[in-house]
Amino acid sequence: MKKSSHYFFLIILLISISHSINAQPPVSKKKFHLYLLAGQSNMAGRGQVEAQDTITHPRIWMLTKDNTWKLAKEPLHFDKPSVAGVGPGFAFAKAMVETDTNIVIGLIPSAVGGSPISAWEPGKYYEPTKSHPWDDALKRTKIAMVSGDLKGILWQQGESDSDSVKAPLYAEKLEKLVARFRKELNKKSLPFVAGTMAEFYEQKRPTVKIVNAAIMNLPEHVRHTAFVSASGLKEKGDQTHFDGVSARELGRRYAEVMRRLK
Repeated sequence: MKKSSHYFFLIILLISISHSINAQPPVSKKKFHLYLLAGQSNMAGRGQVEAQDTITHPRIWMLTKDNTWKLAKEPLHFDKPSVAGVGPGFAFAKAMVETDTNIVIGLIPSAVGGSPISAWEPGKYYEPTKSHPWDDALKRTKIAMVSGDLKGILWQQGESDSDSVKAPLYAEKLEKLVARFRKELNKKSLPFVAGTMAEFYEQKRPTVKIVNAAIMNLPEHVRHTAFVSASGLKEKGDQTHFDGVSARELGRRYAEVMRRLK
């Protein structure tokens, strides 16, 4: 009897694991709207995780590190597990599903803390996280697109390019990044929204103004792009990263802009 019971519970456990691994959002591909979250640490999120950030929503999913789907909760990213926290992605998704009850959101967390825009080129290896930011993001996005429809890219990056050498080159690199994403993902008008860096970081590194100008001027040079302002947002105490409250607010700003851009 004990042996039979053991086998029974083992079978139940295996079934449960199998369902978890193969979980798929309960919606058609057309209504499963995908968004790539790319850039560096302020997209990955470094804000403190609170209870509200761990409550899942039945219409918000995330692609895990293992490229499987599960209900989203913070932290979304896994670039630096020991410091990963609240970023703008989850709040963005919550705002998007609030305005359209017929869709399900699929987030593709792919940001890499500390990565310069040059690391977001084909074949580039980023030693601090032992990853290939561009290659990995592209691979994950294509896997996600088997299940859903890619609707846009959220880009929060620039801190690592805010010096006197790299900053003047940023505008050209950003335009090329957008074009490369669209070509590789076969979506020539894919919406792309980039976020500016905050005032607190600009106080730390004045050359931030050059990179922020490139981000804000992107829509003038590339169609179907927009920018999100980080004006007024607060830092977590390190003069670099948004706190949790500000990261959530940034996510809501992304949603507002993305809805207008679509």
